[in-house]
Amino acid sequence: MTPDASAPAGARPRARRGEGDRLRDEIIAAAEALLLETGSEDAVSIRAVADRVGVTAPSIYRHFTDKQHLLFEVCAIHFARFDAVMAAAVADVDADPVAALRALGQAYVRFAVEDPEHYRIMFMGRSELTPEQYADEVFAAGGAFPTLVATLQAGIDAGRFRDDLPPAHDIAVVVWALVHGVASLAVTKPAFPAAPVADRAALACEVFLRGLLRRDDAADSSA
Repeated sequence: MTPDASAPAGARPRARRGEGDRLRDEIIAAAEALLLETGSEDAVSIRAVADRVGVTAPSIYRHFTDKQHLLFEVCAIHFARFDAVMAAAVADVDADPVAALRALGQAYVRFAVEDPEHYRIMFMGRSELTPEQYADEVFAAGGAFPTLVATLQAGIDAGRFRDDLPPAHDIAVVVWALVHGVASLAVTKPAFPAAPVADRAALACEVFLRGLLRRDDAADSSA
């Protein structure tokens, strides 16, 4: 077979029929490797990924609409791992919604600091740049967020929380915002003088629990 004279030097041969999925996987793997090697989302350009795989930039665009789409596909496995981490956090304490909330908050912050670049893409990017399959409505409907809502609802149903609180979904948004703030500060300001991040996560959990628990339950919790 005669080589394609228009292909750049060092480029891989044109993919055969049926090899598109394999090329797509190689593109994702190359983008993941660049992200981990550089620690920077900015370094994962379409050109850099194309050079790593040995294809031209248009070959990337046959599989991904833009760089943001590619980055979110890189993070797809991490979204799945995030959901698994959150589910595992409550697996042993789901009979106690208060203990489960502590576990969820601490696991969330731990995930962020152990995987900061993926966390930035997953939870710190501009909403309008997020691909449709990862839109806010999709995140709210499945995975870790419903786990948080269900845990809060269990606390409400068990009579552990105050009677004057809003619905579990609304509480979940505020609880998420609090632990997200702790996680985001740890990711963006890792050298900021403060207590160890695990202690900050634990304190954040105690802060939101004090606002949720009935007075007698809060006293028992601090004992």
